[in-house]
Order: sequence, then C-alpha cells, then structure tokens
Amino acid sequence: MPVPSIELRAARHAALSDPARLRVVDLLALGDLSPQQLGERVGVASNLLSHHLKVLEAAGLVDRRRSEGDGRRSYVRLVADALPSEEGVGDLRAPRVVFVCTANSARSRLAEYLWRARTSITTASAGTLPADGVAEGAVAVAAAHGLDLSDATPKTLDEVARPDDLRITVCDRARESVASTDLHWSIPDPVRVGTRASFEAAFDEISHRIDALLPHVRAA
Repeated sequence: MPVPSIELRAARHAALSDPARLRVVDLLALGDLSPQQLGERVGVASNLLSHHLKVLEAAGLVDRRRSEGDGRRSYVRLVADALPSEEGVGDLRAPRVVFVCTANSARSRLAEYLWRARTSITTASAGTLPADGVAEGAVAVAAAHGLDLSDATPKTLDEVARPDDLRITVCDRARESVASTDLHWSIPDPVRVGTRASFEAAFDEISHRIDALLPHVRAA
C-alpha cells in the first residue's frame, strides 16, 4: 500500500484534531451512516456537519456514496486503509452474524462465505426479495478466491433471522427496507453492472470490511 505523503498525513492529523470530526470517524469505524444519522449521533446541526464532512473528505478520510435504493439518500464511509483501526471502537457480541442484501445472490452470499472462511463465529445470509439463484458472477469470483458458492440457495430474511443476530446490510435497498439493522455497508451492486471487475470490486470491499470488523466481534 502506498505511504501517504507528509502533506496528506498532516491534513489527516489536522482533520482529526476536532472532537466532532473524531467522533464521526469513530462512528464510521465499523459501518456506514447517512449524514442525518451522523448529525443526530454527533449532536451537531446539518450545516456544521456538512463542514466537518468536507474537511474529512479533503483529508481523504471519508467519502460518500449515493444510495442505489432511495437516490435522495447518501451514505458516508471511511476510506479503506486511510487510518488504522482505533482502540476506541467497542466490541460487538452476538451468537451469529447475518448479512442481508436484496436478492441474496451476490453481496450477502460473498460476505457469508468470506466470514465463514475466516472465523468460527456462526454466520448466515438472506435477502429481502431473494432471487431464484446465486449470480453466476458471484460464483465465479468466489471460486477464483477458493470459495464454493455453487450449492448456495437464496433465502428470505424471515426464514433466517433470529432476534439476537448481529445484522449487517450490504445493500442500500435492504438497509432502507429493513426495520432493524446493526451495521450497514454501502456496497455497489455488482449484478447491476454485470462485469467480472464489478464482482471483484465487491469481493475486495467485502473482504476489507470483514477484516476491519473481525477484531471487534465476540461470540455471545
């Protein structure tokens, strides 16, 4: 990974010198939030939050993604590898981690199988509107990384969900239709694009996010 320039490192330190901006970074450590959610949790007005986000964006610490569901929304996320994992991030305890997307045919399936390959903490995945089968692109990219999705079958959230799950949405549409979720990862839909590169990009982002989350999850 390229080492940031001294100027960029200085800009990041300056950005994090403000308590509100540091709080924003802490809140985004494990998942993405909308500007409205951030404003409510940090306790600042929308115009002041906008200023803080611009400073963090200029320092390369956060960016925003327009929702693939409700286009009026956006989600703020930490830029991958922009800064090391913070000690202030608390542990999450759950007997099982469940990944949720709309069709349960790509992102949530990749997340489930990646999680299972890296930890003994139980996992599952589900969709709000499951497809008839797992996307061929997801099967192919998983196989390229040593994971076998060939027998996976999409399932509904109602079939899978338990009250004590740690629920992670990996799809904006799912996040905006599910009443309760613990974390959200705003990951672009590779099926919509349909290219090998789009599935590789989704796989890489999910892999990075799982690596960042795993140190903070404990089996209940």
